[in-house]
Amino acid sequence: MSNHHEAAPDVTAGLDPEIADIIEALDSGFPAVHTMTGEQARAAIRSRFVPVAQPEAVGAMDDTTVPGPAGVVPVRIYRPRTAEGPVPTLVFAHGGGWVFCDLDSHDELCRDLANRIPAVVISVHYRRASEEGAWPAAAEDVYAATCWAADHVSTLGGDPGAIMVGGDSAGGNLAAVTAVMARDRGGAELAGQLLLYPVIAADFDTDSYRRFGEGFYNPRRALQWYWDQYVPDISDREHPYASPLQADLAGLPPAITFVAGHDPLRDEGLAYAEALRAAGVSSVTRVFDGGVHGFMTMRALDICRRARAQACVDVATVLGHKVTG
Repeated sequence: MSNHHEAAPDVTAGLDPEIADIIEALDSGFPAVHTMTGEQARAAIRSRFVPVAQPEAVGAMDDTTVPGPAGVVPVRIYRPRTAEGPVPTLVFAHGGGWVFCDLDSHDELCRDLANRIPAVVISVHYRRASEEGAWPAAAEDVYAATCWAADHVSTLGGDPGAIMVGGDSAGGNLAAVTAVMARDRGGAELAGQLLLYPVIAADFDTDSYRRFGEGFYNPRRALQWYWDQYVPDISDREHPYASPLQADLAGLPPAITFVAGHDPLRDEGLAYAEALRAAGVSSVTRVFDGGVHGFMTMRALDICRRARAQACVDVATVLGHKVTG
């Protein structure tokens, strides 16, 4: 009888060196949101937020509201610092498990995207689960903001033929769903979608969930809790406006999907990109093997800067515009 035992695979292999240096602190410092109410989680996350001391200058920034399905929807509009002629418009939905984060948490990212693409970026502060509104409130708010952007694109300095939706994590879910809604409803005519490590399906048994569900900053228990807050009725999670992987994807706008290699959401992002291709949709996939969930908001990291630069090039390519960043 052999006493040989096969060593367990090292799930940290290939982790970006800069992330490897901080992953333990990142993971241990993440609040136990699954034990909290939505309001408590928002307060806990907000208390960790450290604004950028000197925000990157943009051409203009305006906080305003747009009409929504249940009142007004707050948005923050960024215009690029330098641009010639009409530019693309990116309607952006912030991440945060549909529960927390806001216009401020993603301000630095939106400024960077506005200047680098360059584009008018409209950051949407949708209703957050569950106290402000459960599914499909957030998706309907982002869709409403996208329709408003399409109706006002020329006034904003945008190119009517270059309107995109985008978002990170839960915001990537909302962007993907908005693209499906726009197709279904004959709403805003979209030229693309930018999905940064998006939440695509309520499937917690993928290989990436098993490998990276603990110890990589955004644990399985938190991700399950986000779904419990946003889509509490499990039967609703199969709806295409909750899980876009369940949608008929034909006729959707070109997609750019960024995936982190050490992220529980890796496999669903890859599956969605492949499903789009199978449906005849132009689909670009960028896999940053060394990344963890949220790495594109970690601006001090080289992997973040490289991914953002690639995203801006990809957006400009899809839209037929010239990137400046």
